Amino acid sequence: MTTATRVPKARDTTRPYRVAVVCLGNICRSPIAHVVLRRALERAGISDRVEVDSSGTGDWHLGQGMDRRAAAVLASAGYDGSSHRAQQFTEEWYDRHDLILAMDENNFRDISALAPDPETASERVRMFREFDPRADFGDREVPDPYYGGDDGFTHVLRMVERTSEGLASALAEHLR
Repeated sequence: MTTATRVPKARDTTRPYRVAVVCLGNICRSPIAHVVLRRALERAGISDRVEVDSSGTGDWHLGQGMDRRAAAVLASAGYDGSSHRAQQFTEEWYDRHDLILAMDENNFRDISALAPDPETASERVRMFREFDPRADFGDREVPDPYYGGDDGFTHVLRMVERTSEGLASALAEHLR
């Protein structure tokens, strides 16, 4: 995690802190991150204080489960992604979430363009890998494994696990 990475303040301290993870279709990267981050929050002891959601910027897969390869890589690592159903990110997500995490630069631009104002986007939208201890400024994207082989999903899972631990730590520190 870079020293510049910060977790935005909760908009409403009477409810759990809300995090959204966003990719393109909400069937690969963001649902993997959703499931893995929930487990990392459990290990950090803050799962009762943080809610996680995921969505995609596109509407192609609305209501569908995650990609079978994403589900398989999660299952092989002991995670359960069977309840996932794809959702689409809309402007209303800004009303419901304190931190919005983009998987790549295109997602970041699309999410930011939907913000009610530029200040809201700059306060709440971050790149997911800003919380990855191995990432640097030139290496902030989670690659889309959709058009590749199974090894791409394994690579994404390892990256997401590492980043989720960093994010859970940042959230635990923030919520103290």
